[in-house]
Amino acid sequence: MQTRLINPLKGGIKLDITIPGSKSLTHRALITAALADGKSLLKNVLIAEDTLLTASALKKMGVKIDIKDTTAQVFGTGAQLIAPAEPIYLGNSGTSMRLLTGICALGKGRFVLTGNERMQQRPIEPLLAALRKWAVNAYSEKNNGCPPVIIEANGLKGGETEIDPSLSSQFLSALLLAAPYAKKEAVIKVKGKLASRPYIDLTIQVMKAFGVGIDNQDYQVFRVKKGHYQPREYTIEGDCSTASYFWAAAAILKGEITVRPIFVYSKQADLAFVKILEKMGCKSEIKDDGIKVIGRELKGIEVDMNQMPDVVPTLAVVAAFAKGKTVITNVGHLRHKECDRLHAMATELKKMGIKTEEKEDSLIIEGGNPQGTVIETYNDHRIAMSFAIAGLKVPGIEIINPGCVKKSFPEFWETPLFKIN
Repeated sequence: MQTRLINPLKGGIKLDITIPGSKSLTHRALITAALADGKSLLKNVLIAEDTLLTASALKKMGVKIDIKDTTAQVFGTGAQLIAPAEPIYLGNSGTSMRLLTGICALGKGRFVLTGNERMQQRPIEPLLAALRKWAVNAYSEKNNGCPPVIIEANGLKGGETEIDPSLSSQFLSALLLAAPYAKKEAVIKVKGKLASRPYIDLTIQVMKAFGVGIDNQDYQVFRVKKGHYQPREYTIEGDCSTASYFWAAAAILKGEITVRPIFVYSKQADLAFVKILEKMGCKSEIKDDGIKVIGRELKGIEVDMNQMPDVVPTLAVVAAFAKGKTVITNVGHLRHKECDRLHAMATELKKMGIKTEEKEDSLIIEGGNPQGTVIETYNDHRIAMSFAIAGLKVPGIEIINPGCVKKSFPEFWETPLFKIN
């Protein structure tokens, strides 16, 4: 297995870093453009394993997509999707699996969506149950509530359905993205706690950009009128989850790092990571098209991270360098990500000599003096990138399977932080 030893940096660095487009927005823009009536031009598209899996799947459903550099031309089919003869493989891209399960229902024929071993352990039954209430024959091939999933599609009936999004907001996003093409107005009722609510805002943002409005009744009831997405030119903003690693580096190195293109008005949940770092002692500055974080002495905090689970690994690593205790709460849904991220973070932080307590839906981290060790990444891009940031401060951090970052940020190891030495 390949490994990468991280070279520590001296404190006080000053860097300006440009990051790729948002993974979440790229998935959603590709899908809405594919369903639109005509050609759309998407700019600053994230070219990474997960987003390419979504693009490949849409191509197999009859959508023409031409990608050059970070620009994609998408020739929408008006939701006329073709069921391919072979199963569509989606690796461990949970976003691809869930969002595409919803739109497969708009086609005609038998769609089969599958993935790797971990994907086949990740729950999707709440979404399948919601689609069945819209008269879609959608079920788990192994009858265990996990992929592979089979969608025997003949269009969406629409009307009323309900969804439990406590495990993933993507279940609700999948229904919303497909809803405009239902045969009658779609009404989606939320039953249970909505995890990662800001991702629903991103879905609605993209849908509105492509011409479809939604009546959102306090995130409890969503009404989506019949309609079609309209083709357009759409620019994808930088990924705040990706930005978090560089802001974290500024925090632990007591440096200054500006990340672009990031906008203070962004609806991305992970933009709030800057505010969390401020509570821990850092400073920030807003630029025209970016945000700078200035590292200072760090202190532990208690914070509910339910709405921004993707930056929990980043925060956990920063907490290892803070004075005092950091309590990260309300993140039980992290156990259903690319790996069980709560268990993974607790295990690897302990290997660094950091006292860490793992509870069912929380982590308690006692900041201390992290030591070098070999980090198991569990084939999870966010585990790899988070602990790589620790290695910029601590000698002897070695990352197993560094290539797993290709899932969301293939150029991670080429950024200035890892090229200074």
